[in-house]
Amino acid sequence: MEHHRTRPPQNAPRGRTPPPVRPVPPVRAQVLPNPRLTGLGAGVFCGALALLLGWVDELLAGGSSTVYGVLFLPVCLLTALWVRGPELVAAPVVVPIAFTLGLLPKTDGGDGSGARLMSLFTALGTHVAWLYAATLAAGVVALIRGLGRLAHRRRVELRRR
Repeated sequence: MEHHRTRPPQNAPRGRTPPPVRPVPPVRAQVLPNPRLTGLGAGVFCGALALLLGWVDELLAGGSSTVYGVLFLPVCLLTALWVRGPELVAAPVVVPIAFTLGLLPKTDGGDGSGARLMSLFTALGTHVAWLYAATLAAGVVALIRGLGRLAHRRRVELRRR
């Protein structure tokens, strides 16, 4: 039968204990920040950026629908990537609202609110391809993330059994 030593060896230097060695955590390289937005936060983020993009597009590109659409797509993808897991359904819902907000600077003032509203509806009708593309992109990203969450939950549950 083996007996393990309970005392320090006699030839070890006394009075000095080596400092504890702490493991260094691995460094993770992150290309993009990884915020987690609530559903409301995703709406505010997407809407504010869309409004800003609408103004920038109106000032610099003269209200080009292609420029606005191309700039709006990454905003939708980031919204779908950054929304919290339990609120993934909010990502494709806030995209049309944000798209409409971004079209506000592009609409003509006209003679009152009725003319502005008609101009907004016309802009929505003529830019519908970009709206559908952005909503589809956000929906696909949210669906892929949701399926990943579901698969992760199943793996965890199978490990518990």
